Amino acid sequence: MFVIAAYLLGSIPTGLLLARAFGVDIRSAGSGNIGATNVYRTLGRKVGVMTLVGDCLKGLVPVLAAKYFGVSRGWIAMVGLAAFLGHVYTVFLGFKGGKGVATALGVFLGVSPATVLAALVIFSLVLWKWRYVSLASITAAAAMPVLIALAGQESFIILMSLVIAAIVIFKHRGNIERLKAGTENKFKA
Repeated sequence: MFVIAAYLLGSIPTGLLLARAFGVDIRSAGSGNIGATNVYRTLGRKVGVMTLVGDCLKGLVPVLAAKYFGVSRGWIAMVGLAAFLGHVYTVFLGFKGGKGVATALGVFLGVSPATVLAALVIFSLVLWKWRYVSLASITAAAAMPVLIALAGQESFIILMSLVIAAIVIFKHRGNIERLKAGTENKFKA
């Protein structure tokens, strides 16, 4: 039950709904992605941050609820993965969703907050140095399983983090091609 609820909560397309409130179909604007970065670039900081927070909460709330109700760590990993998969492959948009970075952030905040701090440092340093949100997201995602393992988390959580990292990197394949070609958009604060 927790897994299904987490998937459905994760499936709520926060960026699409917020952009629609401003009269924009975010799937037809900017990169076409429903995530916080595209919303930020298209509709500005306020709506972008609202999308980031909403997407993050979709990962955090189910994990915290599962923990509150005493669900085992193995099932907590499943709940976190379900929320993430809901965002990336949302049933409400024909299984086409965002890239999952903010929802993964929420999942990891619920599972291992200390590792999130380390991942945010990595994300921030990469963004500061090269100014590419995609590169910072990919780097932080790739680092997360290592950070989770170094924190001594259970094998269930490590496996969940590996799956999430692989999907985040896979969903960024277009960004990777643009990074290689030198055509990726840089972040402008």
